[in-house]
Amino acid sequence: MNDFENQKFCQSCAMPMTDELFGTNEDGSKNEDYCMYCFKDGEFTSNISMEEMMNFCIDKMVEVHPEIDKDEASSMMMEVFPKLKRWAND
Repeated sequence: MNDFENQKFCQSCAMPMTDELFGTNEDGSKNEDYCMYCFKDGEFTSNISMEEMMNFCIDKMVEVHPEIDKDEASSMMMEVFPKLKRWAND
């Protein structure tokens, strides 16, 4: 298996995660499904829709990956976000 196959992604915002980016459960333990920006103390940090999350993440993705434009980022997110655990039942 390569590193990408072992890579964990936040199941809310799709950010690649490392151990230090894991969110926290109510008891303070690490939550490996969600990042610290989306999930803290057992709750989501914001009550937003999938579309709102995607719009927020598009700008961040373009900022981090200048080789990708907003249309490409949007297309990628339209493919990925509906499959993430947080949004799969919407």
